[in-house]
Amino acid sequence: MGAPVEHVLTLDCPEAPGIVHAVSRFLLEHGSDIIDNQQFGDRRDGHFFMRVHFAATLGGENTVETLRRDFAAVAAPFAMRWHLEPTSARPRVLIMVSRYGHCLNDLLFRARSGDLPIDVVAVVSNHRDHEALVAWHGIPFFHVPVTAAAKTEAEARLLEIVDSFDADLVVLARYMQVLSDDLCTRLAGRVINIHHSFLPSFKGAKPYHQAHDRGVKLVGATAHYVTADLDEGPIIAQEVIDVDHSHTPDDLAAIGRDAESAALARAVRWHCEGRVFVQGRRTVVLR
Repeated sequence: MGAPVEHVLTLDCPEAPGIVHAVSRFLLEHGSDIIDNQQFGDRRDGHFFMRVHFAATLGGENTVETLRRDFAAVAAPFAMRWHLEPTSARPRVLIMVSRYGHCLNDLLFRARSGDLPIDVVAVVSNHRDHEALVAWHGIPFFHVPVTAAAKTEAEARLLEIVDSFDADLVVLARYMQVLSDDLCTRLAGRVINIHHSFLPSFKGAKPYHQAHDRGVKLVGATAHYVTADLDEGPIIAQEVIDVDHSHTPDDLAAIGRDAESAALARAVRWHCEGRVFVQGRRTVVLR
């Protein structure tokens, strides 16, 4: 038998008696040690969510595959949606960006330093502004121009890149193109976007000028899953920073960039650590 291997098990299902007991018994029968356990029962919707971080000694007939096979029998009676993965399995992330590079730079730094548990496998942009930065990190860069006449071809190329790199997650790090409904459907639950402000406030052009004109006292950013409903996907993380009357629109934009970077990094981390559950139009985040 080898050394204990850490795993994360996530599940959600309709609320029912015996869920925690069934999961705990499964872990005990497989010689597992629970490191951390978080759960939430939503009484309004009658739905249950659980994330278990555990260590299991693998070897012989006890493998990740047998853990999954055996847990499937536990999950079936409760109609669970579930996922079991070793913590060493790093999600493969593809980043998309246009001309604003602050979120891209932040994600690349966090990934390179080991702060984010991800592998950035490629960067796609409709501009070449950040090609040198991406190359410095040793990551493949793809320039995919987008025009109204060639949007379908551009999205087809994007899907080719996503598939060729076997990307688990696509992050829109200030990518300033609207994805088609078809692309949103094909990548459902696999695309995270960052949006300045608290949605749906201050949409459109010059959001920080709009905020300044309204005399806001808080600048914020929202990270959410992308859906066909523009900028209305389930919210994962939000960041807020105090401001006051002395801040100019340029000051607000600079402060907003910090908020955007922080909210996006947090959302990517929570998604990749298996902490986010989509439930209808909202999320449950087991932190």
